[in-house]
Amino acid sequence: MKAIGYKKAGPIDAADALIEFEAEAPVIGPRDLLVEVKGISVNPVDVKVRAIPELGPAEGQTKILGYDAAGIVREVGSDVSFFKVGDEVYYAGEFTRPGSNAKFQAVDERISGIKPKSLGFAEAAGLPLTSITAWEILFDSLGLKENEGEGESLLVVGAAGGVGSILIQLAKKLTGLTVIATASRPDTIEWVKKMGADHVINHRESLVEQVKALGLEPRYVASLNGTEGHFPAIVELIKPRGHIALIDDPQSLDINSIKLKSLSFSWEFMFARSMFQTEDMDKQYELLNRVSELIDEGTLVSTVTDNLGTLSVKTLKEAHVQQESGRVIGKNVLNGFEN
Repeated sequence: MKAIGYKKAGPIDAADALIEFEAEAPVIGPRDLLVEVKGISVNPVDVKVRAIPELGPAEGQTKILGYDAAGIVREVGSDVSFFKVGDEVYYAGEFTRPGSNAKFQAVDERISGIKPKSLGFAEAAGLPLTSITAWEILFDSLGLKENEGEGESLLVVGAAGGVGSILIQLAKKLTGLTVIATASRPDTIEWVKKMGADHVINHRESLVEQVKALGLEPRYVASLNGTEGHFPAIVELIKPRGHIALIDDPQSLDINSIKLKSLSFSWEFMFARSMFQTEDMDKQYELLNRVSELIDEGTLVSTVTDNLGTLSVKTLKEAHVQQESGRVIGKNVLNGFEN
């Protein structure tokens, strides 16, 4: 089958940063789906993995990246019960298996969902990883329950990216929280307002002064990027016994500083369930189906801002370049291979 991958870690402008090649079609396991990939999206994890030698392919091998996809089920494993051949699905895949930058992909049914009927394949592919991440931040990490956020506020640091875009929507539509979003450019400010943020502040200026000027004291903080630089302000702003969740990779944090306020702290990594084959892996199947329903009924809206065309080395490189720039608003997507 046709696929795009890389043989060694390195910068995206290297001639062989990404190459097209012929790969063996995936062999599916008992709980797997064989999906014909019709749309993909690119996430920060794609470019991070591609650049880290320790996460690269073994000598002489070619690694296929891609952590978001939508497509059609062409084959099912012997123990599959959630799906059938012909179903249209979307999913974020697994960190330790070949990715979605290919004609076909094997994926566990327990981390897949029915694609929203109102979206095309590429647009649907922009949702799984970010939706799972945002959902797990709200309902696993922060411990919120639906319709029980009234009177409390959530500060979302770095809110204009893929995770922030869907997190704002879920927080507003499902919990009733007041959402304070950070953004710094006119286009990102406008975007997070469109996603439903109640207040927008500039993360290039004092978070403490801006949040206090709003007269709010957030009980919850989701820090999506720049956590290391913002952490002292977050600790100062958050309510005692509040909760901080983050997804980025700060080199160092003064974790002792959260003791006096008795704060809770957690990392969200949406691949943990599939990586460790947890007994509740199917929670991601359930939440993806719920997100699909919310999209189709109009409660949630797509976070895709750009379709870069049909999957090829050229278009995928462009998607990586844009992702590395740190200026992507919402999600960039690509259509699957033409044939």
